[in-house]
Amino acid sequence: MRATIGDQLHVHSRTVEETDRTGLILEVRGTAGAPPYLVRFDDGHERLVYPGPDCIVEPRRVPEA
Repeated sequence: MRATIGDQLHVHSRTVEETDRTGLILEVRGTAGAPPYLVRFDDGHERLVYPGPDCIVEPRRVPEA
C-alpha cells in the first residue's frame, strides 16, 4: 500500500451495523509512501493508522483546469 499526503483512506466496515469510514491522510510516516499514516477521519478524530486488508487508498482528486 502506498499513499501521499492528501490521499483519502477508505476503511470498509466489518459488520452490517457499522458504516465505512473515510479520512484525509495528513502525514505519511513510512518510507516511499508506506504506512503508518496520520489520518483525520470525517468525524474530526486524528489517528495513526497501520491499514489492514479492509482499507484502500484513494488518490486525491486534482481539479480540472
